[in-house]
Amino acid sequence: MNQTFGLHKEEKTYGMLCHLLAFSGLIIPFGNILGPLIIWLMKKDQSSYVDMHGKESLNFQISNAIYTIISSLLIFVLIGFVTTPLLFIFWLVFTIIGSIRASEGNSYRYPLTIRFLK
Repeated sequence: MNQTFGLHKEEKTYGMLCHLLAFSGLIIPFGNILGPLIIWLMKKDQSSYVDMHGKESLNFQISNAIYTIISSLLIFVLIGFVTTPLLFIFWLVFTIIGSIRASEGNSYRYPLTIRFLK
């Protein structure tokens, strides 16, 4: 579902940041959730576009964290050695795609995402 909005550049930037700040999780523990959460909390009432992208990014990051925990536990039965790197690649690729779509002014829905925030 792609929907284009008539937006200001600032809204596109904050929408993109909702996705890009997930990469802070590579440096800061839980930064993949905290980065998007901070932007979303700051701007959700000012822009429905940022609200939409913030919720989508948070839902994906929380879902991916759950999947990664489960995958890490599966290392004990060896399947986790395959699923954990695949999840990382999945996270990396779709976070970049979400960022690009937000910067273009389009809506984006991540695949395999549990919708915690609606």
